[in-house]
Amino acid sequence: MSEEFIFGLLSENLVLILGAFLLFLCLFLAIKIVPQSEKYVVERFGRLHAVLGPGINFIVPFLDVVRHKVSVLERQLPNASQDAITSDNVLVQVETSIFYRVTEPERTVYRIRDVDGAVQTTVAGIVRAEIGKMELDEVQSNRSQLINEIKHLVEEAVNDWGIEVTRAEILDVNLDSATREAMLQQLNAERARRAAVTEAEGHKRATELNADAELYAAEQAAKARRVEAEAEAYATQVVADAIQTHGIEAAQFQVALKQVEAVADIAKGEGQQTVFLPASAMDAFGEAFGMLAGRKKL
Repeated sequence: MSEEFIFGLLSENLVLILGAFLLFLCLFLAIKIVPQSEKYVVERFGRLHAVLGPGINFIVPFLDVVRHKVSVLERQLPNASQDAITSDNVLVQVETSIFYRVTEPERTVYRIRDVDGAVQTTVAGIVRAEIGKMELDEVQSNRSQLINEIKHLVEEAVNDWGIEVTRAEILDVNLDSATREAMLQQLNAERARRAAVTEAEGHKRATELNADAELYAAEQAAKARRVEAEAEAYATQVVADAIQTHGIEAAQFQVALKQVEAVADIAKGEGQQTVFLPASAMDAFGEAFGMLAGRKKL
């Protein structure tokens, strides 16, 4: 096959070849496959025409142009530090971290040039404003509330940019050395005060327990004395009833019985013992033995 034949064949079918090439090129330019993590912003004659979502999309070749490819993945801005002054005039350095994602790419690419820089500037201003409304103790204790408020205000500020703030974090609140030293002294003083209060409460509790113990002992002693008094009263009443029933002899019998028991107890002592008793006592013992003997006969 000669070169002239090939050249002639191409010359006769040049239109068909160009047409096929043009058709293939149009199909190639018309079909746009968008990844799941991106969205394409299409312009027609320099104006916004459409936003292509994930999957296969078709555009008009040579008229429509994919001008921007925007990622819709969640992004994290670099950690930023900004100075702020609390309402009690304490200088703090706040470290923040912001997460966001693009929800409307047409707004993001046409309404703001540097999204990351704009979000960081907005967050810095809001953080300073919110911390300026709070005292240092409130900043430390109500950090979650402060984070929610900052996130809400940032969302309102960036709403026209087609982005959504998914997370806002305050990583750290740093103080200068002088303020940190003053807070440390205050913390130590507070600990000492709590220790003193705890010790005083312990002494108070111990005193209360001792007083309760003494009161309980006094109550028990009073109860014991009352029982003894009741026993003595009962014994006296029994003796009185016996005297009333049997006359004076019953009392004399009890006295004689006690005297005999006393002599018996003396006799039980160890060793040799000599007991001197007056004559009147001997007469009383005799009467007692006689009453006992008479009692036994009865």
